[in-house]
Amino acid sequence: MVKFLDVKLINKPYEAAFQQKLNQFLEKGWYILGDEVKAFEEEFAAFSGSKYCVGVGNGLDAIILAFKAYIELGYLQKGDEIIVPANTYIASILAILHADLVPVLVEPNLATYNIDPKQIEEKITSKTKGMLIVHLYGQLADMDALIEIGYKHNLLMVEDAAQGHGLPFKGSHARTFSFYPGKNLGALGDGGAVLTNDEQLAKTIKSLSNYGSQKKYYNDYIGYNSRLDELQAAFLRVKLPDVQQENDKRRAVANRYLSEIKNDKIVLPYYDGSDNHVFHLFVIRTKNREELQDYLSERGIQTLIHYPVAPHKQVSMKDFHHLSFPITEKIHEEILSLPMSSVLTQDEVSFVIQALNEY
Repeated sequence: MVKFLDVKLINKPYEAAFQQKLNQFLEKGWYILGDEVKAFEEEFAAFSGSKYCVGVGNGLDAIILAFKAYIELGYLQKGDEIIVPANTYIASILAILHADLVPVLVEPNLATYNIDPKQIEEKITSKTKGMLIVHLYGQLADMDALIEIGYKHNLLMVEDAAQGHGLPFKGSHARTFSFYPGKNLGALGDGGAVLTNDEQLAKTIKSLSNYGSQKKYYNDYIGYNSRLDELQAAFLRVKLPDVQQENDKRRAVANRYLSEIKNDKIVLPYYDGSDNHVFHLFVIRTKNREELQDYLSERGIQTLIHYPVAPHKQVSMKDFHHLSFPITEKIHEEILSLPMSSVLTQDEVSFVIQALNEY
């Protein structure tokens, strides 16, 4: 069996260090917002090329709190429009809605699956105040073009980098991350963070995430309880130094897939060979997805679909059902994610390639 993602095997080399961190955690007796969270925030900011990092409860909260902070600081107000890819995980859109903002969906580039800069400006109105830029599957969006649009129209630029740990920083206002266990930098539970070079934004997010309080029992905002767990921060500190090495291993798997899979029934993902892709996922397209998935399953190869239903087609998104996004819908009907991780063996990769070439 070739597993889609073996999280247990990925974490196995760290088990002794995790145990040591757990023992230290128990010995300290400080369970919330302690030294481990503070140290991880500093280390992750340095790793990512940002001045400030605020750890929060999860990736969804990271985006919500970033937008809520901008509302508190007066850069946004309820009802403002935020440009967002139509082709994304629904969390990107949920965050905008939870922040009392209005998502404006834009089609992706079919080659990269990321938002198409060429289609953004026709969606900009007097109410448009920001963009939520998603690096889907681990591929950097076209940041040069997006930043040019952002500055031209005076838009806030927030990155949803939940699948993009280790991608280069190109100059947005804030970046949000998830540390869900399956991510390239995964905790052993939920976790998230916001990165920024804006000290006031960081302070506001920090306060909002802790009941709206900067000083205990004194509440400046209508806040939330969304703090990065002290123990998860400790575990993340153990794994952080290896992220780029792990990304390189993923790129090596991807390069083999790209160079050795030769089947005209399969559309391979775009990759320019640079560090602009960390291959959180390796996603192919095919006209007969169910048939191919069954074929691979019969041969002991696990695959997943990221994602089977476009956000605007979800039951919960009835206000968007009238919209048509043909490129997005095509992607969601045809995509299939192959096994991708840093612990795949060469034999497993060869087995997947052979099965696909024989399909």
